[in-house]
Amino acid sequence: MKHQKNFLLILVTTLALFGCHMLRAQTVDIVPRPQEILIGEGSFMVDEQVQIAASAKSRETAVILQNYIAEITGYQVDIVEATGLGSNIIGFELDEELAEEAYRLVITDKGVLILAASAAGWFYGVQSLVQLFPDRTDVPERVSTFRIPALTINDAPRFSWRAFMLDEGRFFKGAEQVKLLLDEMAHLKMNVFHWHLVDDQGWRIEIKKYPLLTEIGSKRKSSQVGPLKWESPIQSAEPHEGFYTQEQIKEIVAYAQKRHITVVPEIEMPGHSSAAIAAYPWLGTAKKEIEVPIRFGVSEDVYDVSDPKVIEFLTDVLDEVIELFPSEVIHIGGDEVKYTHWNSSISVQEYMQENGLVTPAELQVFFTNGISQYLQRKDRRMMGWNEIMGHQLHDYQDAAKTKSDQKLAESTVVHFWKGDLELATQAAESGFEIVNSIHSSTYLDYSYTSIPLSKAYAFDPVPENLDPRYNDNIIGTGCQMWGEWIPTDGQMHFLAFPRIAAYAEVGWTEVENKDFDAFKTALPRLQQRWSRKGIYYAPDSVVEGESTASE
Repeated sequence: MKHQKNFLLILVTTLALFGCHMLRAQTVDIVPRPQEILIGEGSFMVDEQVQIAASAKSRETAVILQNYIAEITGYQVDIVEATGLGSNIIGFELDEELAEEAYRLVITDKGVLILAASAAGWFYGVQSLVQLFPDRTDVPERVSTFRIPALTINDAPRFSWRAFMLDEGRFFKGAEQVKLLLDEMAHLKMNVFHWHLVDDQGWRIEIKKYPLLTEIGSKRKSSQVGPLKWESPIQSAEPHEGFYTQEQIKEIVAYAQKRHITVVPEIEMPGHSSAAIAAYPWLGTAKKEIEVPIRFGVSEDVYDVSDPKVIEFLTDVLDEVIELFPSEVIHIGGDEVKYTHWNSSISVQEYMQENGLVTPAELQVFFTNGISQYLQRKDRRMMGWNEIMGHQLHDYQDAAKTKSDQKLAESTVVHFWKGDLELATQAAESGFEIVNSIHSSTYLDYSYTSIPLSKAYAFDPVPENLDPRYNDNIIGTGCQMWGEWIPTDGQMHFLAFPRIAAYAEVGWTEVENKDFDAFKTALPRLQQRWSRKGIYYAPDSVVEGESTASE
C-alpha cells in the first residue's frame, strides 16, 4: 500500500507541474460527459511493456481493460498484484472517500491510476479511459503502441437510477439483442435494465408453477401492422412467439451484473394481463376464455383482485420472479387499467363494500398496497407507473371513478410517465422517490420528429417548479423502448441509437456540465463503435427531426 501511495503522489505531483487547466468542452470526447476534466501536457504511451496492477477486488475490471487493449494491439498486457507500482503501470486503487459509483482517473506520462470506492467506480473509470483509446475502426490493422492524453477526471453520476427499458411483451427480441443492449448501456454508464416481460400481447418469462403462461400466453396468431398504427385494420397473418426460460433469465442477469447493471423486471398487474388470462381464464374478472390479443392498445379485462385465488397466483409468480432477480425493486406496472369489468362484477363490488372502497381507483390502490406489503416481507420494494397513485390520466377513465382517499405505500417508487408534471412534483414533495420518464421526452418508440436528439438531450428529470429541498427524491430517469410497432431489431436500433447516448448523459452529467455541441462532437466515435457491432443507428440527417422515416 505504501508503494501505491507513493505512486499516486508521483502522478499527482507530475500533473501539477504540467500546469493543469479546465478543459474546454470539445477537447476530450467522452460520453457521458464527466463532471470535471483537467488536462496536463504530454501523454502516456501504451505498449507491450505496460502492466495492469490490480488487487483481488479490482481484478475483474482489470481483465476488462486488458481485453480492450488486446482488441487494439493484438497482445495481452500482464496483470500483476497491486504492489511495487512504478512507471508504465495502469493501476487500480481503493479510495473509500469517493461515492459509490464515483471514480478518479489520473493520467500522466508516467502511468495511469483509477481510484474508486467500489468495483462499479473502477468499471466506469475504465469506460472513460477506453474512450481515449483509438477506435478499432481507426486502426484497421492492429497497432503495437498508442498514446492517451495526460489528464485528470473527477467524476460521479448525477442520479442513481439511469435506465433503459425494453418492452418484449409485444415483440420478443431474444438473448443476443438483450446482451447487445446491456453492452452499450454499460459503455454509457447506465445502470438499470428495466425489462418489460409481461403485457396483453405476450408473456415472456417462464413460471414453473403455471406452465400455461408460456405454453399459451407467449404466443399469438398475428400482429397488428400498418401505417395507421393504432387504428390500422391490417394484420400480419404471421404467428409470433417467444419466452425466456428461467435458466436464460439467470444467465442474462449474471451478464448484466458483470457490467454493474441491475435488471429490474416488470410484471404487469392488475391491467395489461390478457396474455395471462388467455392462459388461465379464471384470472380475469369476466372469467371467460379469451385469446392472446392480436391488436395493440389497452385491453379491458383485468385481474379479478377480489378473488383470493388470483392474489395467490400473483404472489406465486412474484415468488419465482424474486428468486430470479436480485434487484431490490420489482416493477408491477399498474398503468392503463380499464375499470369496465370491475364496475360490472358483482363479486368485485361486494369486495369493495367489505373493504370500504368507493371507487375503482381506491380498489387499485388498495390492491397495490397489498402487493407492496407482500414485497416488503420479501425485503423488496414495489415500483409502478404513476397511475398507481390513483390519478385520472386517460380519456377512457371517468374522473369520478378515479377519486381516491387511499394513500399509496410510502416505500413505493413512483415511475412518472404521464400527466401534468405537477403530479410528479406533488409526489416528490410527499416523500415518494420518483423516476421521471415523462413520455413526451423519453419514449424511444416516438419518432425523431416528436423527440429529436436535441430534445432528448435537453430533458431534465427534476421538475422545474420542485422545491430544491425535495430534489433528492428524484432518483433518476429512464428511456423506454416500447415495442408495439417495432417488430425488427433494426427498427429498434434506429429508434434507440443515438438517443440512448443522450439519455445516458441526462442521467449521469450535472446540468451545468452538459454541452450539446460537445456531445455531437463526441457522437461519431460512438457511431463507429455501433457500426462495428452491427447496430443500425439513425443517421445524422434524421436525428434532429428532419425526416419522418422512423414513423
